[in-house]
Amino acid sequence: MSRVSDFNTKLASKITAGVATMWCAYIFAAIALISLPQALASKNAITIVGWIAQTFLQLVLLSIIMVGQNAASANVEQKITETHTASLSEFELAKEARVTAAKELAELKEISREIHRVIRDIEGRTASK
Repeated sequence: MSRVSDFNTKLASKITAGVATMWCAYIFAAIALISLPQALASKNAITIVGWIAQTFLQLVLLSIIMVGQNAASANVEQKITETHTASLSEFELAKEARVTAAKELAELKEISREIHRVIRDIEGRTASK
């Protein structure tokens, strides 16, 4: 990346991090409230609704929504981490179970060979009598 692009990315990240705080929402609310008396004094419904929609909501909700998104992202990240950890644990248990099953299968094959050997011995004895 170029220096300008690096600068722009870093500046945008810092501004985004700053705006995505409740402190910024409080500051924006205070700024918006400065013009509230004038909007109310106009006694004009359009001016009052405009102040609410264009001034207060746009300024304050931006920060609040960003804070909420950050909190939601953190929750999702935590759930992903927990799911990943649980999946790894299950995978390890499955590997252990597979090793155990392989050992048990080998033991069963050995027992089966012994049983077949004993049966052949018995059949050989009864055939020779």
